[in-house]
Amino acid sequence: MNPLIRFFRTKIYTALFLLVVILLVGVIGYVFISEYTWIDALYMTVITMTTVGFSEVVPLDDESKIFTIFLILASVVIVGYALSIITEYILSKNDIEELKQKKMQKLIDAFKNHIVICGYGRNGKQAARKLAAYKKPFVVIEKNREMEGRLQIDNVPYVIGNANEDEILMAAGVNRASCFISALPNDADNLFVVLSTRQLNDKINIISRASNESSYDKLKFAGANNVILPDKIGGDHMASLVVVPGLMEFIDNLSIVGKSDINIEEVAVEKLYSSKDTKTIKDLDLRRKTGCTVIGYKDGNGQYIVNPEAEMKLELNSKIIVLGRPEQIEALNSIYNIDSV
Repeated sequence: MNPLIRFFRTKIYTALFLLVVILLVGVIGYVFISEYTWIDALYMTVITMTTVGFSEVVPLDDESKIFTIFLILASVVIVGYALSIITEYILSKNDIEELKQKKMQKLIDAFKNHIVICGYGRNGKQAARKLAAYKKPFVVIEKNREMEGRLQIDNVPYVIGNANEDEILMAAGVNRASCFISALPNDADNLFVVLSTRQLNDKINIISRASNESSYDKLKFAGANNVILPDKIGGDHMASLVVVPGLMEFIDNLSIVGKSDINIEEVAVEKLYSSKDTKTIKDLDLRRKTGCTVIGYKDGNGQYIVNPEAEMKLELNSKIIVLGRPEQIEALNSIYNIDSV
């Protein structure tokens, strides 16, 4: 909790304590000095403290008048103090929230080539965890303000608002982002968001969630590069556990399924060497240098080759997929300075 808010809350508790004390003093005083009943004493104390100007329950004698004078003076001071503290707390809290929002927006404005996640439900949260594990910068757009506390606890950069509005997408930096993940539960909302995002950034890579298979083609037509059907993937995974259980158990231990440790990395060839002469997988000698094994190759046209030969030439604009233990992947990133590129 912010120290300033904690300070004001302490003062509020003090003010409330003083209000209760003066209320008890007034009630007890009227009961024993003016011989009021407890109900009449409470009524008299309240109208005195609030200075509403109602007449006395019964005429006051001199002792009761003197007591009422002191009660009025004390009440004016304490009630005024309480009102000022509560007002100051409300204003300061609004100022603090505004400062926090400005600080968050300033952080987001500094992002470039980041990932924008729309929706912080089950799929969006899982995507955020995976991106955090890979140390990729990302921003979450969440419509439900009740999720703000969870976003703060998870230390996730976020924008609260409706992603259907271009202003919210721009606040998340969609125009500067490299990838957009639409993880909303409703296919119609995903479709609209994908359309808006594609209009704002025609080069961004868009990945959308879909609940129904009938939405697949529509989302692709709207501009999504990839459409994921979580239910279909889940069903395929469960069936695979029956058909090839050993293989699926192995995959479950890889980071791509949900572990925080990284076992697979995709690396652009340009990050591995800068010489003009084309090198082969054997020339890189990644196995000896890092312990990682090259298990896949993606050429400039997007064609994949599984388990490429050691003599395969690594052309520009291509990528390799490497497999290794977390410490081996970390060694790869460290040697080739991949994280900072």
